[in-house]
Amino acid sequence: MKIRREDRYIWRIERENNMKVDAVVFTDSETINDPQFVEAIKQLMNVATLPGVVKEVYGMPDIHWGYGFPIGGVAAFDIESEGIISPGAVGFDINCGVRVMKTSLVCSDIKKKIGRLVEEIYKQVPVGLGSTSTMKVGKKELLKVCEEGAEWAVKSGYGIDEDLEFIEDGGKLPQADPNAVSKKAIERGKDELGTLGSGNHFIEIQKVNQIYDENTAEPFGLFKDQIVVMIHTGSRGFGHQIATDYIKLMRDNLKSHNKNLPDKQLINAPFYHPLGQSYFSAMACAANYAFANREIIAHLVRKAFKKFFGDVKISLLYDIAHNIAKLEEHEVNGKRKKLIVHRKGATRSLGSGNSLVPKKYRKVGLPVLIPGNMGEASYIMVGTKKAEKVTFSSSAHGAGRKMGRREALRKLSFEEVINELSEKGISIISRGKRTVVEEAPQAYKDIDRVVDITDNVGIAKKVAKLIPLGVVKG
Repeated sequence: MKIRREDRYIWRIERENNMKVDAVVFTDSETINDPQFVEAIKQLMNVATLPGVVKEVYGMPDIHWGYGFPIGGVAAFDIESEGIISPGAVGFDINCGVRVMKTSLVCSDIKKKIGRLVEEIYKQVPVGLGSTSTMKVGKKELLKVCEEGAEWAVKSGYGIDEDLEFIEDGGKLPQADPNAVSKKAIERGKDELGTLGSGNHFIEIQKVNQIYDENTAEPFGLFKDQIVVMIHTGSRGFGHQIATDYIKLMRDNLKSHNKNLPDKQLINAPFYHPLGQSYFSAMACAANYAFANREIIAHLVRKAFKKFFGDVKISLLYDIAHNIAKLEEHEVNGKRKKLIVHRKGATRSLGSGNSLVPKKYRKVGLPVLIPGNMGEASYIMVGTKKAEKVTFSSSAHGAGRKMGRREALRKLSFEEVINELSEKGISIISRGKRTVVEEAPQAYKDIDRVVDITDNVGIAKKVAKLIPLGVVKG
């Protein structure tokens, strides 16, 4: 492969063999030369061979190896000219995303109650692998969730109306069609609505540790020492089953179309093929399920806070997806085109003045939410006009793994991780020891470096740094 450095943090992999476009990666010289990074670059190059791909494919600063399509990858396909849609390019956890809620509390208000607050959140929100909800949602109601998303949660008493203004797409993708969802997916989804799950999903109580941009922090409603809550989860087994179903359907029914794939995990359908349309409709159902899921969890977190702080004010900063495919218009070679933009481990980044940004934030841009790891920082950034022009309005989504889960279990111990967090004054509660070790801070890339590269390249800009005080894990 030919890698050419264009700037301090911009690297271009020039097209070769069957690549239709170049690949561009935003990272530093240390990472670009890391042998572990090579597999992610190869995956990005494979994506550049897919039908209808336009302009360039992008690797965000948190890029790492994933299922076919790298996590931290962005690619757009021309729906009017061969463009495809791929379940592997969205991921199994459809609309895995992040929600940040602001409170009227400051650090000193909760310092003595943080342990009990974490325990109360753990009691309120079902967590862990296979966790089931106390909510009774039958098939009829679940189909409504598929169509209405977060709006269903609010109408059902699990949220407040004003939240909907601050969720991507109002928490409801219009392309959803429950007829595209299998009975098996419906069965898996019925018992998991309002649950956190396991793995890298979490609820964190955080403190605003530093403000970088007061002019943006003010409309965002952020201030120093403020307590905020970050929720990271997605569509649970419902979305996983939808991805599994359509990967099989595409393999069984589109063998000729997919015969020359560089990686079978990049299985896909032409966007306008019945299977492509059906997957898109089912994916939108899973996305809406995830928006509803985070809205319900937020309601339960609010209940936990109210138990200790009856007069606390809690409002939603923003809720954004980072595993999704979306129909968008972007400029390609001087022309506006309708594209299906795949973001897998990447966050939408919109600059000031964009009509898709909530009115309250439109003068500054869209909140870009970047979780780190449970022992370090997370960040609030803001979208930019440069991202709209350069990366199909996309930015990084988190720290990104540098150590596999098996490697973490082999190298680290539960006691070691817990002691490290305790020394930092972080309270943690988890359903299982294994998850704590797998999600240890050492297993993730340096979030400060990821954010600094993102900021330096200009695809999102730093607004505030958050540090964890309390963590709930599956």
